[in-house]
Amino acid sequence: MHQNHLFDNTETAFALKSDSELERAYFLFKMIANEPLVRIGTAVTNFAIKAHLPVQGLIRATVFDHFCGGVSEDDCLPVVDKMYSKGVCSVLDYSVEGKEEESQFDAVLQKTIELLEFADEKDAMPFGVFKPTGFGRFAIWEKNTEGVALTPGEEVEWKRIEERFDTVCKKAYDCDVALLIDAEESWMQDAADELVAQMMRKYNKEKAIVYNTLQLYRHDRLEYLQQLHEESRVYGFKIGVKIVRGAYMEKENERAIEMGYPTPICKDKAHTDHNFNDTMKYILEHIDDISVFIGTHNEESSYLAMKFMNQLNIAKNDFRVWFGQLYGMSDHISFNQAAAGYNVAKYVPFGPVRDVMPYLIRRAEENTSVAGQTSRELNLLSQEKKRRKL
Repeated sequence: MHQNHLFDNTETAFALKSDSELERAYFLFKMIANEPLVRIGTAVTNFAIKAHLPVQGLIRATVFDHFCGGVSEDDCLPVVDKMYSKGVCSVLDYSVEGKEEESQFDAVLQKTIELLEFADEKDAMPFGVFKPTGFGRFAIWEKNTEGVALTPGEEVEWKRIEERFDTVCKKAYDCDVALLIDAEESWMQDAADELVAQMMRKYNKEKAIVYNTLQLYRHDRLEYLQQLHEESRVYGFKIGVKIVRGAYMEKENERAIEMGYPTPICKDKAHTDHNFNDTMKYILEHIDDISVFIGTHNEESSYLAMKFMNQLNIAKNDFRVWFGQLYGMSDHISFNQAAAGYNVAKYVPFGPVRDVMPYLIRRAEENTSVAGQTSRELNLLSQEKKRRKL
């Protein structure tokens, strides 16, 4: 099959979906395509959860089971094993957000460590993952990024954040499981970048264990990577990066206008795409120094990455190059890439239904706002429905 039609194969893309799951997915994306409906659904769901109405069953049967692996690690295992039978790995992502207390940060640390141990036992799980704000209050990250002096109490908090990072990175190193650290808002990111770079210096001596995330809708990220690359040569460590386009665009632009600074975001989608592809190319050209997890739902970028790999004689299954998509989305990319022999991992969010809700709502909104995402899913699903009828 010609390289540029790889993602058109719906039989491979949806091989794991039963007819009823196919129907459910179709119904779901039909709903998501209907923007006012998403807004109403979001509002109703939020209300129902806050009012403790018994919506969990309903949510589980529709959105939750489509976009999430389960309510616990063990609950995710059938999904993990099923996908692995088609060569697609899993990154279990404990998607509980917005906590503010020390006990909660310790719980997230504990959960992340358990997940690394879990991953250590399973070939189907090559990565662990966490978010910096899962380990400490946003306000502390923000103050550190802005270079504002911390109070003595905050100093103690920051120390604890550093310790949590070190504990989890050492654990990843001991288990030999790579660890993806998510990126968040630009006004807290410098402090996170700094801390993650310290971890790389310490734990990435032989190969990339610790991975930072570059959100390439930010126009300064390739330059940042090049500086980190220089630093890695001086200190003798490998770089791990996950590259994504980015998830906080509206928020970033609004804050920049409000606070009167130039937005860190590329001026349009085309510039973001260029920035993503240029950074991807830079990484693949320096694959001996930089390992990459290419997180994208963009077909163009995926085809381009495969083309670059081919030109640079990088083997399809080189452990330094991974492709990743979110569970419940872009199966036509994930499963066809895996079938063609590339390293592919799905991000599989999990957690108690009510805690994962903010994540699910973001996904629904994102599908509505990314032009063509939902219609592409619907197209492929209806093609597959037709193919099965025949």
